[in-house]
Amino acid sequence: MIKAFLALARLLDRLTLWLCMAAGGTLVGMVLINVVLRYGFGSGSIKMQDLASYAFAVFLILAVPLCHARGGHVRVEVLAERMPARYLPTADAVAWAFFLTPIFGLIIWAGWGDIAFSWQIGEGSTTPGGLGGMYLVKTALPLAAALMIIQGLANLLRKETLA
Repeated sequence: MIKAFLALARLLDRLTLWLCMAAGGTLVGMVLINVVLRYGFGSGSIKMQDLASYAFAVFLILAVPLCHARGGHVRVEVLAERMPARYLPTADAVAWAFFLTPIFGLIIWAGWGDIAFSWQIGEGSTTPGGLGGMYLVKTALPLAAALMIIQGLANLLRKETLA
């Protein structure tokens, strides 16, 4: 059961990486195209600007679980270097159980109504003539929160299976 969960976490991590790379590439491409159109040809596109904004939002939101899955989070531990070796895994387990899971669970729970309403009305850009599909971008936040919970548990399980 644990191996299946860890395999699922690795699959979700790869999918998240692919989505981040796609969003990052889209962001770079749209900014480049917008700059060339604006300063080279004196024109532009609101939809392309919206696409760059959407790509930036998705990239930024999904980069959080991606970073966490790779252990790239910032740890401010004054006591860790003076504690026994078992302290850090225990501190991670406590942090996951009492901070990470409740906070990201709250993000999912509190945002659910707004996301559902956004999907119901097919929410688009707030810019006149902008791009539709804002509901897809808004969905990235609870998705990233769920991925954080999954990756946190996967990190704990990996440490327990290695110990």
